[in-house]
Amino acid sequence: MSGNPDFDLFKTSDDHEELRQAIRTIAEKQIAPHAASVDHEKRFPSEALSALVASDFHAPHVGGEYGGMGADALATCIVIEEVARVCASSSLIPAVNKLGSMPVILGGDEEIKRTYLTPLAKGDAMFSYGLSEREAGSDTASMKTRAVRDGDDWILNGQKSWITNAGVSEYYTVLAVTDPDGRRGANVSAFVVEKSDEGFTFGEPERKLGIKGSPTRELFFDNVRIPGNRMIGPEGTGLKLALRTLDHTRVTIGAQAVGIAQGALDYAIGYVKERRQFGKAIAEFQAIQFMLADMAMEVEAARQMVYVAAAKSERDDADLGFFGAAAKCYAGDVAMKVTTDAVQLLGGAGYVEDHPVERMMRDAKITQIYEGTNQIQRLVMGRMLVR
Repeated sequence: MSGNPDFDLFKTSDDHEELRQAIRTIAEKQIAPHAASVDHEKRFPSEALSALVASDFHAPHVGGEYGGMGADALATCIVIEEVARVCASSSLIPAVNKLGSMPVILGGDEEIKRTYLTPLAKGDAMFSYGLSEREAGSDTASMKTRAVRDGDDWILNGQKSWITNAGVSEYYTVLAVTDPDGRRGANVSAFVVEKSDEGFTFGEPERKLGIKGSPTRELFFDNVRIPGNRMIGPEGTGLKLALRTLDHTRVTIGAQAVGIAQGALDYAIGYVKERRQFGKAIAEFQAIQFMLADMAMEVEAARQMVYVAAAKSERDDADLGFFGAAAKCYAGDVAMKVTTDAVQLLGGAGYVEDHPVERMMRDAKITQIYEGTNQIQRLVMGRMLVR
């Protein structure tokens, strides 16, 4: 049976596994030692950014024609997974660089691609994504941010909420209504906004439960003048482009969730093999082994779902919407369950900052919320099933 090529579909390539070993070494040696302080001090993981830029893992998805690594969707997921295994905040560097730049990749012309993907690939800039607003979260089409044409330019006014890596990123894909009287959903356009644009400012950093090393802030636009050549794709196609982007990038959040869960499982296994009660390591108790077995089984199932969705993302399959939603939803739920169980396995030790599982549990929660809550993912899947 091993000679049957069909079975190779369920095995990562040697190149993928070599990449995994490379990023795991960087993560364990250069990112993990700073993870606790990044969380405790609520500071951006600059050490991780330096390490990822030096190794070209900060934006591995960018194509070689723009100076990037040209990693496929699965390879990008592996990078995010391995970084998240030690520090979820740091994994948002490659994840959000892909999220922010994906509209440019999917819908931009060659000029805008070269202008913004080249510095991203070099590590000279990071890229964030501005879609959500205070009153337009799951209901993205109800956004209030407006862009009004002024000659060849556009004047942008409004606000965006919950923007990951805001203030650190140099570039922002921003969605705005360009035709207030147009058909809902078909009246939104996408633009690239630069951090230096006059009238573009940031709110105070949000005080969050987890991913404390990744700044989350509001974006404010006060008569920000955007040159016409910074519109991504044709006018009125922005929301379609934004949702198509999420089909691809939800897979990376699934990868992040898998990484967080794997990190918690790894730590819990090490702990229960050392912790002794009643004269023996608690790992010898069947109840503990059953918990670990369930945790490992769920992590592996989530990983396989993410990898299948990543392959579909690479091919841009017609059913990517379902598989991306399913992978993100299932992996996020698994991450929350597995990290909670890891805290339980450590007992009182799991509840204090001396051990990383409490941080991992806090970090895991966001994977059930951002890039579409898991309730929205189920809605996406359900609609596709009955359509």
